Amino acid sequence: MTQASAGATVSIHYTGTLDDGSQFDSSAGRDPLTFQMGEGQIIQGLEAALDGMRVGEKKTVTIPAEQAYGPRHDEAVQEVPRAMIPDHIPLDLGTALQMQTPNGQMLPVTVSAVTDETVTLDANHPLAGKALTFAVEVIEIV
Repeated sequence: MTQASAGATVSIHYTGTLDDGSQFDSSAGRDPLTFQMGEGQIIQGLEAALDGMRVGEKKTVTIPAEQAYGPRHDEAVQEVPRAMIPDHIPLDLGTALQMQTPNGQMLPVTVSAVTDETVTLDANHPLAGKALTFAVEVIEIV
């Protein structure tokens, strides 16, 4: 295949940054990211931006939050009594934990605040509500 399109396996190098210029991820120094177009393996907006690109082509695109990790949801932040969390669980700010929903599903959460009485757990994706800018280069299309 000569262009990235649905069904193609595409390899890219990328660097992702936020509006303030801070880098949140990059393939620099690693193998390229390889995925199949049209399978939902990468965020929707980035896949749409890659559609039609050719090997060696580079571009920088900004993906709105709605086409990345979605909006931030205040209801996904929950304050729980500290006593409900076992003592052996680390509660440092930013610690990723898993909690179980009432129906038994595992839900990834991040510790966002801690007091003597409560722990605030955030189930939003860390990049939810943020526009993401990607500098990408198509390395291979199969």
